[in-house]
Amino acid sequence: MKKKKVRKARFTKGERLLYISAVVCLIATVIVKVFCGASVGYLSMRVEKLKFDISEQEKKIESLNMQVNELTSFTEVQEVVKNMGLSYNNQNVIMINE
Repeated sequence: MKKKKVRKARFTKGERLLYISAVVCLIATVIVKVFCGASVGYLSMRVEKLKFDISEQEKKIESLNMQVNELTSFTEVQEVVKNMGLSYNNQNVIMINE
């Protein structure tokens, strides 16, 4: 009786190249996805920080505008004029319409 030779399945060079390239592509895809996800997360955090900074600056600007309006009010101007020893003359006031 003859013994049958057991033949191991071997891959050809082309098959090996295909399998190796598929594995490399899979690993590269995973790595690119991780790095892209990290960069998107970083950018979204920066955007949120900038939005917060903008809102803080808008609040400061609004506060400063309110202070300007208070200091340029008619009663404040009259008080400053009186403190400087000047008198208020209604005839010298000129109204400018925008």
